[in-house]
Amino acid sequence: QVQLEESGGGLVQAGDSLTLSCAASGSAFIFSMMGWFRQAPGKERVFVAAISASGSDTSYADSAKGRFTISRDNAKNKIFLQMDTLRPGDTAVYLCARNPRTYWSPSSAVNSAHYDTWGQGTQVTVSS
Repeated sequence: QVQLEESGGGLVQAGDSLTLSCAASGSAFIFSMMGWFRQAPGKERVFVAAISASGSDTSYADSAKGRFTISRDNAKNKIFLQMDTLRPGDTAVYLCARNPRTYWSPSSAVNSAHYDTWGQGTQVTVSS
């Protein structure tokens, strides 16, 4: 099975940029869509962005559109989340997750219940 490990979180000021990475190990990574979710203290885990197995299709939460970019490098077994114009509301633990479906499905991509493997998360804190 796939195992995931996030990195790149930290403390930044509003308006700054940050890039998160997620390294995958195990089989079938190249065939799976991948997603980023986040969870702030006292709040539910929510969808941020997803990318198809090939990288040709992406989906973003409204809060991320125009500011965040998801990408992947299948040769390196990694996905990334480039976050620009960060706001205090972006403060959360960011989680990388794998959706085992080999086809692109926007409705599945945003549904956390469709993901079967999760990383431990990396903390992003944006000061005002």
